[in-house]
Amino acid sequence: MHDVVVVGAGPAGSRYARRAAESGLDVLVFEQGEVGEPLACSGHVSTDLWEYTEDAREELFQNEISGARFHTGGPGSDDHPFYKDEVISNVIDRVGLDRHLAELARDAGADLREHHTVVSVAEHRDHVTVDARGPDGAVETHRGKLVAGCDGPKSRVRRELGLPEPDELLHGVLGFDETPDHQDFVDVHLTVPKFFAWRIPRGEAGVEYGLAVPPGDDARERFEDFVSGYDADVTRRCSGLIPIGPPKRVTGSRSFLIGDAAAQTKPFTGGGILYGMTAADHAAREIDPDDPATLGDYERAWRDDLRGDIRLGHAVRAGYSVPKTVQKAGMKAFEGEIGVHMDRPSTLFSREQLKALLGRS
Repeated sequence: MHDVVVVGAGPAGSRYARRAAESGLDVLVFEQGEVGEPLACSGHVSTDLWEYTEDAREELFQNEISGARFHTGGPGSDDHPFYKDEVISNVIDRVGLDRHLAELARDAGADLREHHTVVSVAEHRDHVTVDARGPDGAVETHRGKLVAGCDGPKSRVRRELGLPEPDELLHGVLGFDETPDHQDFVDVHLTVPKFFAWRIPRGEAGVEYGLAVPPGDDARERFEDFVSGYDADVTRRCSGLIPIGPPKRVTGSRSFLIGDAAAQTKPFTGGGILYGMTAADHAAREIDPDDPATLGDYERAWRDDLRGDIRLGHAVRAGYSVPKTVQKAGMKAFEGEIGVHMDRPSTLFSREQLKALLGRS
């Protein structure tokens, strides 16, 4: 019997598998296809990412970002710049990140199996069972003390075990223009309902365009209108769901969710790489497979760490829907140098942000 069966080898699943294996646990990981494929997530991340990798910057790095231009209209409209006199974030090879983190998990001793589709999950009194279909079509049943659902916005683990759903699922679309662009500013357009569209320069790798919309809206049509305004030559597109708002409970009797499956994402951007890996570290520290009661320790730990920033993230996102006159006035008042961390809206109240505001007067 395995200590933990992990379903999904994205950043959250691979990070948890690595940390759990390093602590001596027997960890089995299933990934439905090939790790990193298909791409359905932006590659714009804070520089904190490198704390979770091992000497991978040269391999994964694409561009440095020091600011953002916010627009209340489409391409070519007036912008409000927010910036630092230092690098704020990096653009990376997103598929390469997943593969790198998966290899770190394997190196730590996790048994990570690609092309294995989980078709059933069940909790029992003293174990869990996970049925997985392998590349040869045969279904095998695996037993574990616990199961970790790291299998994305439409988590099968979550559904199979009747765990609560995220508050909402946005529909995101990404597209890529291969024309090199080494600018150090991203562009953010508050032109879609309840969210935004973006343009991210990726150095020699080109440009990433994207947007997300609530259910019922036509994401693809809006995306085509958006990129046409930039006269972009988009040669590759992909789409996916973005979970917003963690459910009240992400643990069962012998199960727990991490990452997008738990909607551990930033409500104001939809990004979840750092939040998911932060929660994965809490899971590895707090959960003892021999004592399912420690699942509650994981619930408390990750929420204590991320609750404040998620709540503030909802408040920031609410600003996307206020009248444009209010948006423009607010951005005009605060544009310029900032001291805010892109993953932690609580830094709006930091000493660094206060210093940046006072420096303008």
